[in-house]
Amino acid sequence: MPAARASTLFDTVSGIKKVFSVIENCCVPVASRLSDGEAVELERLLRALADRHRVRIVSMLAQSGPDAICVCDFVPSLGLAQPTVSYHLKQLVEAGLLERERRGTFAYYSLVPGALARVRDLFAEPPGLAATG
Repeated sequence: MPAARASTLFDTVSGIKKVFSVIENCCVPVASRLSDGEAVELERLLRALADRHRVRIVSMLAQSGPDAICVCDFVPSLGLAQPTVSYHLKQLVEAGLLERERRGTFAYYSLVPGALARVRDLFAEPPGLAATG
């Protein structure tokens, strides 16, 4: 049972002293399975995915399988200007989700192996929390 202690409160309007109990340590201590470094990495990853265009880019690359996609192929699909598409691709590369390969004057992008598994594992249910019912 949690420890309780008494505390007093003086009501200045009525002039009455009230005693109430405060429960200490009423909750189970929580721990994070993430280190600070892992939390920073995941924050960066989630920020990169917090844009609908970037989510669509990742989806297109996931559908393409192992084949890289040229930056010029994203432009009509996203309906964005090439500099804007390049900006979004750069954010995904910096977050560690995409790899960039130069082929002549064009840049081709592909998913980093295991990148989607990192996202999946982030939202995986810890053992023992499976829904019952």
